[in-house]
Formats: sequence, structure tokens, C-alpha cells
Amino acid sequence: MAKKKNITSLFIITAYMDYVLEHGEQPKNVYAFAKDNNFDEAKFYEFFSSFKTLEENIFTTFGTNTLEVLANSEEFKTFDARNKLLSFYYTFFEQVTANRSYVVYSLTRDKNNMQSLKLLKGLKTVFTDFIESLDLKTLDLNQERLEKLQNKAITETAWIQFVLTMKFWLEDTSLSFDKTDQYIEKSVNASFDLIDNTPLKSIIDFGKFLFKEKIRP
Repeated sequence: MAKKKNITSLFIITAYMDYVLEHGEQPKNVYAFAKDNNFDEAKFYEFFSSFKTLEENIFTTFGTNTLEVLANSEEFKTFDARNKLLSFYYTFFEQVTANRSYVVYSLTRDKNNMQSLKLLKGLKTVFTDFIESLDLKTLDLNQERLEKLQNKAITETAWIQFVLTMKFWLEDTSLSFDKTDQYIEKSVNASFDLIDNTPLKSIIDFGKFLFKEKIRP
């Protein structure tokens, strides 16, 4: 049988996701994977150096696709930083929900959480660049070095919050993942209130939500 000629990164990603969902494991090696999908092994290496980099790319693509969707929205351009971040969250989680079976498999197959986090390396770059683009208001410290540290703390904290949201979503059993939507709204509002030094109502509200979710039967 003739080899397929028009092999793209998307074709390889889709074939890979289908394989792991059907077999519950990675292909044995790139050669076998390429042969099963009727293309030359060398074609795989034009796009990815290994299955690991392919998996990282999948999560990075979720992030870049989110930004593309938002960039095409005229309404998004009028939003303030808080609503831009909420829009990123909601759009991103629509994508991962559409691919939930694969995402759950890839992030939970390894009991070592650090290994799972490595898959999000490229996504972290996309997300933190987006956070920096929001130009969040910070304290005027009048010292460049301290301001850089403050900005780094904000981006790192935002990333931790994002990862915790993914963890919540992975464990969410509510219909249409409604609880995750609530988590997103309350956690983002709480974080912005901390930055703005506004009253703690939303922070307390988020705390009550978390407490309720943890003690529910």
C-alpha cells in the first residue's frame, strides 16, 4: 500500500490520541506507530522528536488555540483584565472538555505529579505570556528589581491557580462540569480582589465554595 503523502502535525497528533485512547498506552515505538498509520517514520521527526514532545505539543496547542479564538473576538478586545482572564479560562476548558478522555489519561497515568506537570511546560509559557500581556496593576515600589520580582510572583501565582483549576476539573463529577465554571469564576475574582486590595467578600465566597466541595458526601 502506498504511503500517505500529506502528513501534517495535526494528522500525527490525532492518530496518536486515537491510539492511546483505544489501547490505554503509548505506541511501542515511532516506527510501529508510523507503520500502523501508513506513513514513513522520518515524517514523524519532521514535527516531533519523541512521543513526549508530541504530548507536550498537544497541551501547548490547547493554549495557542485558545488565544486564536480570543483574538478573533471583537468583544474580547473591549474586556478589562479580569474578564479577559475569565474568557481565557472558559475557552481553554471548553477545548480540554472536548478532549477530556485524552487529557484525563495523559495527566493521571503517572502517579508522579511532577511528570504530569512536565507535559504542561509549553502551555505554561503560553499562559504566563498571556498573563503578562494583561499588564495587571501592581504596587508602585519605585524599585525596578522589586517590581520585576513582584511581576514574576504574579505570573507564577496565576500559573499555580491555573494548574489547581485543572486539578479541580479532572476531579469534577458535576453535570457539564458546572462546578468547574463556578470554581473559575470565584477563584479569578478572588485573585483580582487580592491584587486590587478590595474587600474580601469574593475571597470569603471562594473559601466557602472550596469548603463545601471538600466536605460534600
